[in-house]
Amino acid sequence: MPAIEKQEATSEEIEMPWNVIVHNDPVNLMSYVTMVFQRIFGYPRERAEKHMLEVHHNGRSILWSGVRERAELYVQQLHGYLLLATIEKIG
Repeated sequence: MPAIEKQEATSEEIEMPWNVIVHNDPVNLMSYVTMVFQRIFGYPRERAEKHMLEVHHNGRSILWSGVRERAELYVQQLHGYLLLATIEKIG
């Protein structure tokens, strides 16, 4: 009878989630910011506009939550479009 291996959770599975946060800036047009959210996150226009307006009115918006590696990738992509973005650990 084959031995049953105990599977351990990877560090990614047990890692606390991270938020991707975009911050307001006085440079980019609202239509441009909306397009970037659609392109990077695949959001429909309405959801992208909701986040854009949240950034405009509140100074920031949480665009995505999940594992750190993916969050860092999203922040790099947002920086590539010259948007101000950071990650923040949840919890």
